[in-house]
This record gives sequence, C-alpha cells and structure tokens, in this order.
Amino acid sequence: MSGPLPSDALVFFGATGDLAYKQIFPALQALVRRGALNAPIVGVARSGWTLEQLRARARDSLEHHGGVDRGAFDKLCSLLRYVDGDYADGATFERLRRELRPARRPLHYLAIPPSAFSEVTDGLARSGCATQARVALEKPFGHDLASARALNQMLHDVFPESSIFRIDHYLGKEPVLNLLYFRFANLSLESVLDREHVDSVQITMAERFGVQGRGKFYDETGAIRDVIQNHMLQLVAILAMDPPVGEDVEAIRDEKARVLKAIAPLDAEHVVRGQFRGYRDEPGVARDSRVETFAAVELRIESWRWEGVPFFIRAGKCLPVDAVEVRVQLKRPPRDVFGTGVPSTQHMRFRIGPDVTALALGLCVKRPGDAMVGRVVELLASEDQTRDMLPYERLLGDALCGDASLFARQDAIEAQWRVVNPVLDLAAPPYPYEPGRWGPVEADRLVAAIAGGWQRPGDPTAGTAKLG
Repeated sequence: MSGPLPSDALVFFGATGDLAYKQIFPALQALVRRGALNAPIVGVARSGWTLEQLRARARDSLEHHGGVDRGAFDKLCSLLRYVDGDYADGATFERLRRELRPARRPLHYLAIPPSAFSEVTDGLARSGCATQARVALEKPFGHDLASARALNQMLHDVFPESSIFRIDHYLGKEPVLNLLYFRFANLSLESVLDREHVDSVQITMAERFGVQGRGKFYDETGAIRDVIQNHMLQLVAILAMDPPVGEDVEAIRDEKARVLKAIAPLDAEHVVRGQFRGYRDEPGVARDSRVETFAAVELRIESWRWEGVPFFIRAGKCLPVDAVEVRVQLKRPPRDVFGTGVPSTQHMRFRIGPDVTALALGLCVKRPGDAMVGRVVELLASEDQTRDMLPYERLLGDALCGDASLFARQDAIEAQWRVVNPVLDLAAPPYPYEPGRWGPVEADRLVAAIAGGWQRPGDPTAGTAKLG
C-alpha cells in the first residue's frame, strides 16, 4: 500500500523571526545536505526585506548555529524564495500563489505567534494555496481548553486533520525517541512498568537560566502552560502508554491519547507553584505578577496498569542544573529474606538531556564482608547527543513526507489541556524561591509520603558499571 505523496514545496511564515534564525535555517541546510529537501522553499514575512536579505540572514544564522556547509548552503540558496507582505493582506497570498507554481502539494509551516494563525489560514484558503496542502504549526496550541478547541475548529475549516502537523519540538529529540524505543524493544524491563512493580514516578525538567529577555511572553504563559501541559505530559504518555496495536502511523498516537485521557484533571491540592526572586524585575513582567516560574504536580492515571501509582512532575527556571530526567522508583521485594534491610532505591533512570542521553538501572548488590547487607549501584549506558539529528530537521522532514507519527493529534492536545485546565489561573500567589534552589520548599509536601522525597537528577556520566 503506497503512503502519502510528499510535499512539493515548503512555505515558512515568520521567515525573518527568531525561531527561523535559531532553528529553521540549520534544519533546512541539514535536510538539503542529506537530500531530503529538493523543492522550492518560500519564506514569508512582513519585514520589508528582499530575497538577498533573507539569504544573508540564513548565512548569519548558520554561522552562529552549527556552521555553513558550502555545498548545502549554495543549494539551499538556489531553492530559497521570498514573499514580503502583511498576513492580513490578500495580495500577499496572491504573490505566494504565483511563487508556488507549479507546486500542487505545499507544506505551509507557521513559525509565527498563535495570534496570527487565523489570518494566515484564512489567507491560504482564500488564495487557493491551501488546496491539497499541509499545514504545520508551533505550540502553544491554545491558551486553555476552550481556545485549543477553537483553534482546532479554525484549522479544520481549512484543512483535514490528516493534513495538520502540530509541532512540539520535544517529540523530535533523539533521547525522547530513545525512551519510546526502549519501552517496546526490551520485554524484560517493559514488563515491570506497571502498578505491581512501580512505587512512584518522578519527571524533572530543570533549567538553570531564567526567562532570558522573554519576560512579556512568559508572563502570559507560565511553567504549567509552557512545559507541563505539553512536554511533560508527552513524556508521561510515552512512559505510561500500552503497546501500540499495529504498525500504522496512528497506532502509537492512539495509545498516547488513551493514556492522556485517563489522567485525572488536576486540582489545587496536587499543585505547588513557585516564582524565583527577581522575576518581577525582568523587562515585560508585571510588578505584581502571579505567574509561576516553577510548578510541581502530582498526577493520577486512572487505568488498570497505573491505578494507585503517583506520577510527580516538576519543572522550573533558575534551578541548580540543566537537566531533564525520568525516574521510575521500583517497589521493595515482598520479604526481606536476609533480615538486614533491603535498600529502597531500586530504580530506572532516563536522562533526556540537554547534552547526554543516559539509561541507568539502580540495583541491589551485596556489600563486601561477612554480613548479608546490600547497597545500590547503578548500571549505566550513556551516549553523547552532539551527533543527533536536529529536532526540526526530523520534524520538518516528516511533515514534508506526510508522516504524522511524531506530531500531536487533536484529541491528545485537548486531553492535555483538560488535565491542567482547572489549575491554570489559581488565585493564590506562587511561593517565592531563591535562584539556584530546587523551587519552593512547599513542593516537598507532594512527595512527603514516598521514600527519599524528590530525587535530584543524577550525574549522567558516572556509574558503578558503564554499559556503553
């Protein structure tokens, strides 16, 4: 059975913006270099630029983000075109339609603020540029559940669901794909990921930096909307999903959506919000801001596999390290055969970045000596991420081919918003915490009932035994 036809042109709106500069041009050069992109590339923006200025911007981007590959860059420049104009002006889309000829199946990538999605999709529809086309758009997919549903309806007025590619760049990261592969390529370990063997799960996304000059954006978003609603819940879905039925594109997305729909909506009792001291002094941030820069939540998955197993998530800025880590705490054996106490830290640990992918197994071994006393050691496999495919290279390449495997589906997006919707605008102010600390101490109450409390991300390269 033949698959979908590839797109025969790539249009990217927001061609002069920050996302294009930091991520898109490096991804386009990488796609051209490996022969995955040999179609017209049309940049669209409202900056008053020329094609030569866009090519200069592309070179500057590559000089600062990955380097210029002379052959691939020259090829990229030969494919590059430019349309300048306001997104609310129908003439802009008429010029785009002329630039696209004779392409019949373009991919339109909206690297623009969500506030511009509606006028761009409307312009594409009115000009005929949406016919047989695909559309890719960046998160956030709405601001809450109601706006997410409105956004999906607006998109469906122009494009069928099969032609919509919602980009969460996190799903294009090699370590995240490695976690998915690990789940279903290792029966011995997959078989213990359930309520019979797992005591609790922790997922930490720590960022050492603050809002980096993006205060106005962040003050309209916050940690729950920015990363927990999307990145963190996607990690939960990958870790907790059942094996997919079949090998088609929708099989994995079906199982991820099923898990997300089984997560109980959050309430204030299971959420702790924090704000680092100094956040209100950032440009663009309100002096009385109640937006959280840290959030810790406890999730419950109401399914046969996970009933009774708490999933603890925390994410924040100005924390001590840069790290994303999943830690699965395993249960103790039912009996202490040797009567000397079994250590309680048997675990699986997945380090997902930023620079190293690591899988560690915390296992009990006997301490040297006469007594039957145990200790925990980690068996560690780690890999440098510097040679990984760029997330946007992978995702744009997949969208061009019509492969939706790594993209969020409408029902999953709405399920994610349903989980966080009740706690998006809590009246209580966030707890303050000092930069360089692990958030407010009040977050400790969520994990008070589990042994060891919050587990800090471990060293991704150290271990008693290294397996790779």
